[in-house]
Amino acid sequence: MGDTGTLFQKLQWSLPWLVRYPFWRGRQFLQHATGNNSVKNLIFVVANHFEPAWSTSGLLDLSTQQRRLDEWCEKARRIGDAVRDVDGTAFQHTNFYPAEQYHPTLLEKLESLQRDGFGEVEVHLHHGVGKPDTAENLRRVLIDFRDTLAHEHGMLSYEPNSNEPKYAFVHGNLALANSAGGRNCGVDSEMEILAETGCYADFTLPSAPEQSQVPRLNAIYQCAYPLNEKVPHRSGPNVSIGNTPALPVIFTGPLVFNWHRRVYGLPVPRIDSSVIAANYPPTYERFENWRDASIGVAGRPEWIFIKLSCHGFIPADTEITIGDPMRRFLESVLEESERSRQFKVHFASAREAFNMVLAAIDGKKGEPGEYRDYHLRTRN
Repeated sequence: MGDTGTLFQKLQWSLPWLVRYPFWRGRQFLQHATGNNSVKNLIFVVANHFEPAWSTSGLLDLSTQQRRLDEWCEKARRIGDAVRDVDGTAFQHTNFYPAEQYHPTLLEKLESLQRDGFGEVEVHLHHGVGKPDTAENLRRVLIDFRDTLAHEHGMLSYEPNSNEPKYAFVHGNLALANSAGGRNCGVDSEMEILAETGCYADFTLPSAPEQSQVPRLNAIYQCAYPLNEKVPHRSGPNVSIGNTPALPVIFTGPLVFNWHRRVYGLPVPRIDSSVIAANYPPTYERFENWRDASIGVAGRPEWIFIKLSCHGFIPADTEITIGDPMRRFLESVLEESERSRQFKVHFASAREAFNMVLAAIDGKKGEPGEYRDYHLRTRN
């Protein structure tokens, strides 16, 4: 009864986007049918909910975290050295580090990793878990952690001629702007606070089949509703050429159905929310679905952004996300790129991908890799 109840609840939560999905799919079909056959530039971004303290029994001690992080950094360097994109850029994760689990010695290790081009650090936060958070506390925590990353560790990025750090964000419990029925957040005005404290883009979504999944899907878009409202990102227009977006933009990963699963020889669809995990490893079939979601800037269809997510410190998931299975998957994609000449692969951090979006908005064409530092730049 419990499993049935949970399944029914998740179906209820999913209805708003499920109702919208056929219309989105229909538009995609028409666009693909009438679109041009130009070479596509596929920009991969991996948003890693980066939690070296994670365990099923509670947060791990610092020495264990240090050991796990050393192992992670070794794997990150190994795969980055082995797998390079068309620009020569290393495959990397963007490491969204949880503010409430800050340890300076751990961030010092990530400083070196970022400096060498194997993964930039951005902001991740779990809050409102035991009881609803407050706007005042949320603002204080974000500012303190933002400034710690920027001033103590030389991380985050800046606009030209500005000393105010900018950051990308992932909500640790997927409850962005109090979108999970009051659980794991509690701050209706979260999006407004993100904007005020320098967040340029949110990389939380998709979150299906959880309650926090909004009807808007498969897009890089602006919030349609006032940022001090609960869930202002439930709808909004795509970013588009010639239109400067209000920040933070919502940068979603693909949310599609995967029809490759078979049960007794019959196709049984599975939701693919672009999460990489041991029970849902990357495959070429999934890649084709992600590519066909065609997430990007309206008016620049040849630049397609594939934002994936993972929890790299769940032990079963580590190898899948940054070990040999991920290396083999990426090599297969790069080999097909070389063979078919139909697409090019670019690896990007969250910041670099956002810069490419801004370049597209400003009408820039050609190779998106030329615009990694278009607007926001790091100082290390």
